[in-house]
Amino acid sequence: MQYWIPKALTVSVLVSLSGCSVFTNDAHDERNYRAHEAVKVPASLSQPAQDPTYKMDVGQYSNNPDATNYRPPAQVLTVAKGSWVEETDKNARVYFDKNDGIDDLDEFIWESINAVLADNNTQATKADKLLGVIETDWYAIIKPEESWLWDSGESVDLERFKFTIEEKSHQRTASLSAELIDFKGDEPLSDLFKQQLEVRALNQVISEFDYRYRQLEVDMRKRQGIISLEMGFDNKGNAALVTEQSYEAVFDRFSGFLERLSFTIVEINPDTGLITADYKKPESSVWDSIWGDEVTQLPIDEGQYQILVSKTKQGGTSLTWMDEQGDTLEPGTMNGLQQALVAALIQRGINI
Repeated sequence: MQYWIPKALTVSVLVSLSGCSVFTNDAHDERNYRAHEAVKVPASLSQPAQDPTYKMDVGQYSNNPDATNYRPPAQVLTVAKGSWVEETDKNARVYFDKNDGIDDLDEFIWESINAVLADNNTQATKADKLLGVIETDWYAIIKPEESWLWDSGESVDLERFKFTIEEKSHQRTASLSAELIDFKGDEPLSDLFKQQLEVRALNQVISEFDYRYRQLEVDMRKRQGIISLEMGFDNKGNAALVTEQSYEAVFDRFSGFLERLSFTIVEINPDTGLITADYKKPESSVWDSIWGDEVTQLPIDEGQYQILVSKTKQGGTSLTWMDEQGDTLEPGTMNGLQQALVAALIQRGINI
């Protein structure tokens, strides 16, 4: 029953950003205008002298009491890594630099556009990879549940866009622009509203590009062996977590990783490789689920633990977990702990 919270949060943020634009605007009310007439002097006094050189006529104002809704131009949001805009550009255009792991930049952008079209339940009516042009079928860039922020009409506008990808000759930078090519709506399409629709369509692709690249970064870390923590045994035959990383690398970084998982480091002994830490289960908050920062809860009891970091005979590193009395944790507990730790590594993209 918490499904209302993300929407409520979104509405509150948008309202705070838009200021008073969603409330009644009485700036043009007649009572806000006052014309100053000449000074009226009582009959028993003389009129003050006035230099005709500086005499001014009484001001007259013709105001419209009906509020006018002015919207600012929309802004291209460069949220994706390696994305940027040219400040003087009047078109809805963004530039992408080729990040690590992207083999073909224009293909990566192309796939992001198609993913956005799929999310909007539409498709391309024209797709020319050689020219880098995609023309879309009809879809609503402004959804019905959010249309009240834009217009008070009940009908939903439909649009068709043309996306154009232009890659530089060195293939390290490419631009993406969005152009509104057709529109269906009850109200006439103004230049400002057209600009807002184009930028909104472009921002959807930028957000998708950002999401897909974040997923790619996690996959790269997996392929590089950074996230490698398997069940195994230490040199004494105890159940332990085993990684191919070197002892020096793991010992230097593992204590910092524990602190991100609600551990408090008590002691670190570099001579024996023993790390002593207190664990307290984190308190989850509804805000964690909104922002995607949910803290991993480990399948172990609260209390003090000892983690022995040792070199293995194969050249890797073992992590032997013991309780406060120095007893090694049961294999079943170690198996659940291994799955939780790997999930935390993947979620945060941490290199241990």
